[in-house]
Amino acid sequence: MRILIISDIHANLTAFQAVLEHAKNQWDVIWFLGDLVGYGPDPNECVQELQKHNHIALSGNHDQAVLGNLDIKSFNREAKFAITWTKEAISPETESYLKNLPSKQVEGDFTLAHASPRYPVWEYILDPLTASENFNWFQTEFCLVGHTHVPVIFEERLNGFRKVNVRPPQYGQGRDALYLGPERLIINPGSVGQPRDSDPRAAYALLDTESMTWSYQRVPYAIHEVQERMEKFGMPKRLVNRLAYGI
Repeated sequence: MRILIISDIHANLTAFQAVLEHAKNQWDVIWFLGDLVGYGPDPNECVQELQKHNHIALSGNHDQAVLGNLDIKSFNREAKFAITWTKEAISPETESYLKNLPSKQVEGDFTLAHASPRYPVWEYILDPLTASENFNWFQTEFCLVGHTHVPVIFEERLNGFRKVNVRPPQYGQGRDALYLGPERLIINPGSVGQPRDSDPRAAYALLDTESMTWSYQRVPYAIHEVQERMEKFGMPKRLVNRLAYGI
C-alpha cells in the first residue's frame, strides 16, 4: 500500500493543497498524524479537504484545545489567540469531525501517535533520551509521530543496552528512499502547514508498505496568500511572519 504521511496542517489550506498536488498519483490512502486546526486561517476548509480522501486521522493538542479538552493556559500567547479564534470560526460539522478523532492508533507494523506513544497528545520527541524512553511504549516495529514540526528519524540499536541514533531527513525518491528495518524507528514527517526546521516549504513523506520504503518530500507553496488571510482575521504578526522562515 502507498501512503501519504502528513502531520500538523494547522488550518493551512494552501500548504495542504500544494502537498496533495505534489504527491498526486503516488498514494492510495492518507495517514494524518494530528493538529488539523490551530494557527492558520482555514480550519473548516482543511477538514473538508481531508474528508474528500481515503484517510486515517489523529487528534493533536491544538485539535483538543479547540474542543475545550485542554487548558489553553499551557499554550503561548499567539497559540492562545489562534485557538480562541478557531473555536469561534469552526462549523458544527468541523467540531463533530474533530471530536471523533483518536490520538493514537495501530496500523500493521506502525503505531501512529500525534506527539509520542507515551503521551499521544502532548510530548516533544526532540532528542535521543526522550526517544529512547518512548521505544518502551509501543510494540510495533515503527512509530510515526508529529507535533514537533521537525522531520527526523530516531533509530533504536540494541547491544546489551539501548542506543538511539538520530538520522536527518534525506529528500527525494529513488536512491534517496529509506528502507525501513531491521531496527525499530520513531519517524516524524515534519509539518505541512507550520514547518519549524528553518525550511518554510511544506513537509510530508511517502510510505510504501510493500517495498517498506520511506521518502521525505518538501514542496513550496504560496505563503503570502496564507499570510494575507491571517492578516485579514487579525492574527498576531509573529504567527504571520514565521511562516516565511519555517520557525
